Amino acid sequence: MVKKVLVGSPIHQKPEILEEFLYSLEHLDSAGIMLDYYFIDDNTAPGSSRLLQDFQQKTPRTLIQPSSFSDYYAKDDATHYWNEHLVWKVAGFKDSIISHAAENEYDYLFLVDSDLLLYPETIRHLIAQDKDIISEVFWTKWQPYAMEQPQVWLSDEYTQYRKGRNEELSPEESNTRFHEFINQMKVPGQYEVGGLGACTLLSLNALKKGVAFKEIPNLSFWGEDRHFSIRAAALGLSLWADTCYPPYHIYRDSDLGGTEAFFRKVHRKPRIKVIEKPKITLSMVVKNEENRYLKDVLKHHAPCIDYAVIINDGSTDRTADICREGLSGVPHLIVHNVESRFSNEITLRRQQWEETIATDPGWILSLDADEMLETGFCPDLRKLTQSKDYELFSFRLFDFWSETHYREDPMWRAHQFYRPFLLKYKRDFPYQWKESALHCGRFPENIFQQPNGLSSIRIKHFGWAREADRVAKYERYRKLDPDYLYGVKEQYESILDPHPNLIEWSD
Repeated sequence: MVKKVLVGSPIHQKPEILEEFLYSLEHLDSAGIMLDYYFIDDNTAPGSSRLLQDFQQKTPRTLIQPSSFSDYYAKDDATHYWNEHLVWKVAGFKDSIISHAAENEYDYLFLVDSDLLLYPETIRHLIAQDKDIISEVFWTKWQPYAMEQPQVWLSDEYTQYRKGRNEELSPEESNTRFHEFINQMKVPGQYEVGGLGACTLLSLNALKKGVAFKEIPNLSFWGEDRHFSIRAAALGLSLWADTCYPPYHIYRDSDLGGTEAFFRKVHRKPRIKVIEKPKITLSMVVKNEENRYLKDVLKHHAPCIDYAVIINDGSTDRTADICREGLSGVPHLIVHNVESRFSNEITLRRQQWEETIATDPGWILSLDADEMLETGFCPDLRKLTQSKDYELFSFRLFDFWSETHYREDPMWRAHQFYRPFLLKYKRDFPYQWKESALHCGRFPENIFQQPNGLSSIRIKHFGWAREADRVAKYERYRKLDPDYLYGVKEQYESILDPHPNLIEWSD
């Protein structure tokens, strides 16, 4: 009969390590078992959350539970730094996974830490041992220059040698017994132990008996695994260690160097890494676009973007619905402003920027809801994001005065200049904004300090294409900039020119 197994993990992890962990999960041998996944997303790195979402898209039987915490978890190339709050937070996460598994009557729950890489056979092998609680043993240097030790122990907090309750041992005898235990853990087999954790299979029987990681109030031992192990023993459950398929532990960033060798060994062939295309995130502010160009703009760009961040700035029509419909096949975030912030544009553009960079955007394509890249743009745009030389690209924008013609005269010649529309976001770059209530720019003003180039892709701007829109914008600028502090008076007045010079667009 097919066994129903829940793989559960609370995750607060660097993207580089999490990517390897998820890769190993994707390659688990699931013959004869049905695998479901339950992740608690406690990440502070947006890239890690995105990796979980990507895994969920590829693996539909995956539940992601967001964490309500935003704690800082410190580790370096020496060790990990835990405190009481973090320990019991993780204990609570694990207990919620246990509750989910028990309520849904999974045959087994496999609790695994997100810095472990697994043999494909791991879960099927552990099930075959027919134990209520069994951990796969892995090895770690808890300090950089210490010897490797297993994560299982025989008694108390982390005693790794056998000792009777009233037995007195010399240091020499303690050391001898310690090495006997260490050597035993290197021999493939199953061994009863006194404590375990981090890579553990629990049967439904164990779940229903009440195993848990929560604190035992009258126990001073540190760490949720100690409290779990003692509670399990008190419930009459034996703890077992299996040593046949030891996971690889990425305890330090330096351990990432061993992942390829591990996968080559366990998969018996070199890993083929698919190099993903650079991520393109569309970033846009919208307001009352129902009867304008938004639907066509989203339809035009959606096939060439990987994510979208939309600031719905106080719309009172169907704008938000149009965004959801137009981006139905694209992961996206829509942020709603109850009151419009356009009268102080810098606050709006800062909001747009902060919401966008929080998604780990890769390349940011910043467009307005009435701007459209020219037909056939996608292949060329993708090539730009693969550039090894540039991190910013500028384009020419053409102001359309109808559906087919753009304007060109001394006041309207934006298309003769290049302006930035595509930026590769760099986490460590000190971005700075132009503090201006109007015309502050769609990007921080110092982006040209990044290596930058020009693109031949043209942009069609339809914001002036309808007479009603021109009149509305003219009135808006008169209201927001009556003293012409942010714009040129002659250009404002030329908006209503009855006979502008127009040139027909040619693809």
